[in-house]
Amino acid sequence: MISTGDALPDATLFQMGAEGPEEVRISDKTKGRKVVIFAVPGAFTGTCTNTHVPSFIQSKPQFDAKGVDEIICVSVNDPFVMNAWGEATGATKAGLSMMSDAASEFTKAIGMDFDAPPVGLYGRSKRYAMLVEDGTVTTLNLEENPGSCEISKGKGLLAAI
Repeated sequence: MISTGDALPDATLFQMGAEGPEEVRISDKTKGRKVVIFAVPGAFTGTCTNTHVPSFIQSKPQFDAKGVDEIICVSVNDPFVMNAWGEATGATKAGLSMMSDAASEFTKAIGMDFDAPPVGLYGRSKRYAMLVEDGTVTTLNLEENPGSCEISKGKGLLAAI
């Protein structure tokens, strides 16, 4: 599992563009930049929609003030779902980047994948928030339980950086 001080592995995510889904390399997003990446178990799920995403919408001005170039939300959902979720939550309008890790490539590469068969979630991401500076994880807040959202909220990460 990835930890503070580790370089992010390069992986491909997807984001909706003007012409449809577009590939985005993690290395392109993080090289020479200060980026927050937070991940959720699933778009349109309760805690993710009602707590996690809103916490980053609310705290975006504080992250901007700390020199963060971009806030990226990652979920193991397809790019169409991530786009619709970004629109429904106001995250896109607020300036958050909603990224799809549809094949769980990035999530598995950093050791954050898990299954929750009782609720129909397979190959999903654990809930975390990290600050990445020039491709290296400088702060990592990982929730012990994917249903909880305390240290991985916007304010939780802000307190740690």
